[in-house]
Amino acid sequence: MDIKLAGSLSLMVSLPTMVVGFVRYSRANAFSVLRQESQLMRWMVAGSILGAAAGGMLLGLVPTGLLMGLLGVVLLVSAIKTFQHTH
Repeated sequence: MDIKLAGSLSLMVSLPTMVVGFVRYSRANAFSVLRQESQLMRWMVAGSILGAAAGGMLLGLVPTGLLMGLLGVVLLVSAIKTFQHTH
């Protein structure tokens, strides 16, 4: 399967899942602690939207091999940070 198609299909699956999760957490007042840091959250939302838009624009311009390499690096860094996190 083409990496770009796989990424799009992955987004189609994960986006509704995230929306449902956010709705459930909102109803349970689980986000009340985040309201204290609302300015930071606004910057995070803006960065997410900007990153998604930039990624969508670069999709046709960047070679598939480079996208796969960058995705691998992101996943590797995420895995390392996850396993190093002690809570």
